[in-house]
Parts: sequence; structure tokens; C-alpha cells
Amino acid sequence: MSRTKAVERRKFLAGAAGVAAAAASSFPAPALSQGRIEWRMGTSWPKGLGGLQTGAERLAANIGRVTGGRLTVRVFSAGELVPALQGFDAVSSGTLDCYHDASYYHIGKNQGCQFWTCVPFGFTANELSGWVNYGGGQELWDRLYAQYNLKAFMAGNTGTQALGWYRQEIKSPEDYKGKKLRMPGWGGAILAKLGAQQVVLPGGEIFAALQSGAVDGAEWVGPYNDLALGFHQVAKICYGPGFHEPGSALQMMMNKGKWDALPEDIKAAVQVACGWAHDDVWAEFTMRSAEAMNVLRNQHGVRFLRTPREVMIAFGNAAREYITDVRDKADPITKQVFESYLKARAQIVPYSRFAEGAFLDARGLPFDYVK
Repeated sequence: MSRTKAVERRKFLAGAAGVAAAAASSFPAPALSQGRIEWRMGTSWPKGLGGLQTGAERLAANIGRVTGGRLTVRVFSAGELVPALQGFDAVSSGTLDCYHDASYYHIGKNQGCQFWTCVPFGFTANELSGWVNYGGGQELWDRLYAQYNLKAFMAGNTGTQALGWYRQEIKSPEDYKGKKLRMPGWGGAILAKLGAQQVVLPGGEIFAALQSGAVDGAEWVGPYNDLALGFHQVAKICYGPGFHEPGSALQMMMNKGKWDALPEDIKAAVQVACGWAHDDVWAEFTMRSAEAMNVLRNQHGVRFLRTPREVMIAFGNAAREYITDVRDKADPITKQVFESYLKARAQIVPYSRFAEGAFLDARGLPFDYVK
């Protein structure tokens, strides 16, 4: 998503908030009170975790602000209302009104849920935004989620994620054999093809698993959150880049019946607030991860190592095999998602290589114009 679009969204939010406040003041108090709606939103994130839980809280606050208080959203962290990875069923059934998490946590319901978080060797954050907003991705998401009485928008992005934390160096694909590794979604299933055991844990349980040896390595997000969760206390090697999450979107997932019942202007406000949240969380992770990386390296002795080329090639071969198998077994709607995603990928990747990718290569040349 471009900075220009982010600025436009922020201006829209500010303007919408003013319009909503003016409109609210023109109604008598009893009518406004009767028109208020309150939702409960659970999350998959530990209480107070920067970027994720705090991003969900900012999203909720903005929805209230933009709607002039006509829709307020109360936020609950992981485990306060439902367990961290069980938001899908809670929202589908109407037990909760909405949930903030990552759609790929729910591939057990439908493999297509992977696409709106990330696909291994797939879209970066800005590329994913292009497909979802202008390549038909949102419409397909609506169709797939409607089967489960759900509606969702992207509502955050963590950017390109690290491969993860290890106690010992990974020098070849053979080093993955027998290792128990925390990595959800298709990424973990691809590691399993190299002989690893996939382990799925919510963020709040990863440190204890690393400390006890229940897992040999783990990925979460990157330096910002990983520092806060203390992974450097039990592992001193962090590899990057990852192959599994090139640009990982978060979602605000809503009960479709309750979404459909909202007035149209409130629906528009929620959609705009989610778009703002996507840019806001992405910007936060970009800055804070850079700061946290310096702290981890300079104050805690963490070694940030480049994922070996041989290992990355093995990931790519395993990903091709695994994802092809998923596509062949997919239901009709998910097959349409595959077709749309792969078509967009074929168009976007060459341009990204020509533009942003080529610039990043050039920027890596050995010169520094700031002394």
C-alpha cells in the first residue's frame, strides 16, 4: 500500500469522524442511545503485545471514533473470552461479534484461509494489498467466508517475517530432520516435508516451549515482537529471511449476520478503519523491528544469520510440491482463489523485480551518501 493511499485514508478517517460527530449532535439523546451498537472482539494476541494486540485496540478505538460512538468495539486478549486459536467458530456461531487474528490459523476449516495471510514464496505486503483490493481477492474472500457466516477485511500487516529462532545453526536441509518447530499454516507443513515436526502454538506459549525444549526452534513475527516475548533468552540465533510469510496480513473477522445488519455508513466506516489499521500496523512493525534488531544484536548478543541458499532452494522445492497437492485437492471456490492468486502473482512479480526488487539490490551497493 502506498504512503499516499495511507495518508488519504488517515484524512478520510479524520473527516469521517467529524461528520459522524456532527451527525450525532443533531439527534436527540434518546434516539442516539437506542441506535448504539456494542461488539465484543476477541484476539489471538497476548495482552499488551505491541503491534498485534495494541493494533487491534487502536482499530477498535477508531471504529468508535469514526462512527461517533454508534458502533463501539470492546477488545479482549487471547484467552479472555475464547482460546487464542478458536476465534473462527466463536464468530461464526455468533458467540463473539468479531475477532482479530490471522486467517491462516484456520486452514483446518478451509485451506483457502491461507491466502489472506500469506503464501510461502508468495506476495509481499504491498503485493498482497494489490491483489486483495484491486485483483479480485476481497470478492473471493467474501465468497469463501460466507460459507461459514463470516465477513473479513485485512486489518494489519507484519511485513516480511524472519525464518525463526534456533539454538544451533542450520547449514543444510538435512539439519531439519527430526526437529520440532513452531510454524503454523502451509509453512510448517512445508518444513515437515524436510523431515521436521510441525508444532502450532499461540504466541503466548512459544517462550515456554522453547525454554523447556518442547520445540527446537520457533518463528513468530520478527524482532519487535520477538524481543518483547523474550525469545533471545533461550535462543541466540535468528535466521532470515523466511520463506513462509513474505508479507503477513491480519484480519478483522466478523459474524456475517451482524455485519449485514449494520447500517451502510457504519459498514463503510469499519472498512476504512480496517484499511487504516493495515497501514498503521505495517508502519509500526517496520520502524519498531528495526529498532529491536539493534537491541537484540548489540545488547543481547543475538546473531542474525542469512538463511543458507541451499536451504532456501529446498524450501522452494518442497513448497512447490506441497502447494500443488493442496490445489489439486481443493474445493471449487478455493480452486478459483488459487487461479486468481497465481494469475496476479504472474503479473505482479516481474514488475516487483523490475521496480522495488531492483532498487533494493541497487541500494545494497557498497556506498553510503550520508556521512
